Amino acid sequence: MDEIEYDFDVIVVGCGVAGSVCAYLLAQQGREVLLVERGVEPGSKNLSGGVFYCRVMEEIFPGFAQNAPVERRITRNALSFLSPSSFVNVDYWDARLADPVNAVTVLRAKLDPWLSERCEEAGVTVMSAVKVDELLQQNGRFVGIRAGEDELRARVTVAADGVNSFLSRYAGIRAKEPAKNLAVGVKSVIRLGEGTVSERFNLAGDQGAAWAVVGDCTQGVAGGGFMYTNRDSVSIGIVARLDDLAAKGLAASDLHDHFLTHPAIEPYLADGELLEYGCHLVAEGGAEMQHDLVRDGLVVVGDAAGFTLNTGFTVRGMDLAAGSARAAAQAIGDALDAGDVSRAGLQRYVTNYEASFVGADMATYAKAPAFLENEEMYGRLGSLVSDVLYGVYNLDLTPRKHLLATAREALKASGLKLRRLARIGVQAIRAL
Repeated sequence: MDEIEYDFDVIVVGCGVAGSVCAYLLAQQGREVLLVERGVEPGSKNLSGGVFYCRVMEEIFPGFAQNAPVERRITRNALSFLSPSSFVNVDYWDARLADPVNAVTVLRAKLDPWLSERCEEAGVTVMSAVKVDELLQQNGRFVGIRAGEDELRARVTVAADGVNSFLSRYAGIRAKEPAKNLAVGVKSVIRLGEGTVSERFNLAGDQGAAWAVVGDCTQGVAGGGFMYTNRDSVSIGIVARLDDLAAKGLAASDLHDHFLTHPAIEPYLADGELLEYGCHLVAEGGAEMQHDLVRDGLVVVGDAAGFTLNTGFTVRGMDLAAGSARAAAQAIGDALDAGDVSRAGLQRYVTNYEASFVGADMATYAKAPAFLENEEMYGRLGSLVSDVLYGVYNLDLTPRKHLLATAREALKASGLKLRRLARIGVQAIRAL
């Protein structure tokens, strides 16, 4: 017989998307839930925002795109190759991405408080400014948290404490992730004014744009740049893989500054006001990071579980966090009903997320991290594309050549071998 006196059915640590969604869904089941946040209030310690592929949120919070504090609906997506003197874009706009809403931009300082309010309305007890020092254990089972001198006990604890997941590391269930599975993101939020944003990015109404940039934005370091529109501001920055950043002896902040001052990028930001600047660790390991997510009385969700996908076209995290949280809430509810919160009883969490879009997409793009390790992606490939187009558009009064001949000359000048280029192409097809 369980002799522990519990304060809650479930304690969720971390008031981000994953933690809030999990707490909300558990409260809807009628569970007693505590949601604790280290920041002085939800969203206060989050680097502002991102592109949120939000259809999962529409299922959890019907009318999410209309009711939540979103910035813009993304209808324009661009994939760009940046070299020191060129900017080659694949620019895709589609009205179908607006209805139903596919993706929105959000500022987490606004979104996270909104999510915590939904949690409180559902009956969740939300506590901010609580630093969790460790997980409580009894008879080999996790039974709650210690914060300072306070101890709170629950039948199940949910670690939603971000990519570092100090709780998982303190508990000894997950080792520190290798540097190749992590990247550092450096971001600025720059206010331009709503009209200027719409004009510069060719947007109508509340439509938005998202750029994924590769090449000179990281000066050859594995990673990429991003730029997306908020209502009256632009979020822009770089993500650089930690191991390659260290190997090349560069600083992420210098890469960020280099990107923002590139002659192709700077005009988008002209006369803007810097609102925020910060950095944040990002999971880059893909499916390789989904391990040791369940223990007796404990589950790990969201960024803490490595649910982030970078395909080169899109960078996803918040939708996967919400999906993993939903899978966890379903499994925790079943385990509580069965009176079995052991590892075996909670293992349905893994079954649930693997059966959902979360597990399916992580499996589909399992080879993406390895593909993005190709160093040619961050220099010579972009220069090759721009050199081909330069040969097409540079009408210097010399006789024109067919496109194939122009491409052959550009390939020779790039130093890339055709066999190597073909191998990268095949790898891209298999990974993406």
